[in-house]
Amino acid sequence: MSVPSDTDADREPARPAATPSTLKTCAQLVRLPAVFTALADIILGYMLTHRAIGDSPLQLVLLLTTSACLYLAGMVLNDVFDARLDAVERPERPIPSGRVSRSKASLLAVALIVIGLGTAASLRWLEPIFCGWNPLLVAGGIVLAVLLYNGLLKSTPLGPISMGLCRFLNVILGASASGFLLGKPFYDPQRWIAIGLAVYVAGVTWFARSEAGPSSRKLLSWGLFVVNLGLTILIGWVWKRGPAETQWLAFALLAVIALNLNKRMLVAISQPSPTVVQSAVRTLLLSIITLDCAVIFAKTGNILVATSIAVGLIVPAMLTGRWIRMT
Repeated sequence: MSVPSDTDADREPARPAATPSTLKTCAQLVRLPAVFTALADIILGYMLTHRAIGDSPLQLVLLLTTSACLYLAGMVLNDVFDARLDAVERPERPIPSGRVSRSKASLLAVALIVIGLGTAASLRWLEPIFCGWNPLLVAGGIVLAVLLYNGLLKSTPLGPISMGLCRFLNVILGASASGFLLGKPFYDPQRWIAIGLAVYVAGVTWFARSEAGPSSRKLLSWGLFVVNLGLTILIGWVWKRGPAETQWLAFALLAVIALNLNKRMLVAISQPSPTVVQSAVRTLLLSIITLDCAVIFAKTGNILVATSIAVGLIVPAMLTGRWIRMT
């Protein structure tokens, strides 16, 4: 009986490298951790137009479903349109790595859009007195803004502005079940809050524009300025229009968040490497949840509700963020 030699071992077929599961591939394609920031916007818009989070659970669930589907569809379309660029800059992503074809990804995006528009339309019949066609009209606006961003504007100076528009409409979607009157979702206070978040997200988009490689300090500095402009709008609303009993505490909370974000951005500007910039961008994105919850606290005066919402969204975002990249 012979003993296997090193040569025999060398002739054994190599084991194939492990590949990510289908579930993880789908989660990577839709950038799952980031969807919790979109859900925070919906709860914010809802709370700005309702007395309590339990006023109409059905409305809230359908609005959250609509937002989640449209946001995830936007993430998929981002990879569909950027497949060639990602093959160079981020070949590990699902489409350039060959784990998902562009056609299948496109079908997934279409399916998510159909579901999202369907849940928005269902509010017309399930809550006809309170909603009318407003949720569907706003959801349609989000779809149009997403297609414009991914298909035409992403690489232009209007790209960050169109991304901010998507976030603006997402907050308005949360407020769209506030009444039958056409245009009511755009009334105060949600209008100014949505504008502040839109400007903030436009700044984040500028800040993240070159995160795959070495970033320009000039572009990062411009992103820093725009982010702070958005934060100023939010803080200004709390200071001028927030209820007196929560004004100081909400103002202080937003100020602490703003100081932390500026610290992270300044570090990235001083060290504009991909790792440092991407870390700052993740913090900026996750902070949308805390910003939304700070405004919810300013509006409701209920710190327990605001904290519960923040924890309920940040925890799953951070847990899935260990498994899937947000950007």
